[in-house]
Amino acid sequence: MLTQKTRYAMLALTRLAKEYGKGTLGISQIAESELIPKRFLESILLDLKKNGYLASKLGKSGGYFLLKHPDEISLLEIIQLFEGSIAMLACTSEKSYQPCEHCKDEASCPIRSTFKDIREYTFRKLQSTTLTMLASQPSLAEQ
Repeated sequence: MLTQKTRYAMLALTRLAKEYGKGTLGISQIAESELIPKRFLESILLDLKKNGYLASKLGKSGGYFLLKHPDEISLLEIIQLFEGSIAMLACTSEKSYQPCEHCKDEASCPIRSTFKDIREYTFRKLQSTTLTMLASQPSLAEQ
């Protein structure tokens, strides 16, 4: 399961994607529209800024904005930033592989094979889903 931090990051980025090219959004605007606690959001936005996804502008019309076009940011990037590996089993992970302590032969393990397929599908789906795609869908607040 995704952590609340990752979920909030996706909501905030989707909101910023909807406003891409129109200026900045303040923390309060994002927090209120996406129902995210402001203090938690501040930390998330700072992480996103530190990792090159956002920039901020000070002043009365200040706030945050995306540094990249929403087409260039995938869900995979965001999930890996906040969660690390997307694999459910360490023996199927690309980035944090660890041999299975229960498996005698990984090549013939039916459990590993199944979870490797799940990881591959999840990887492709998350990689192909961009912020633009999410921003084109109505948010929970709009439904």
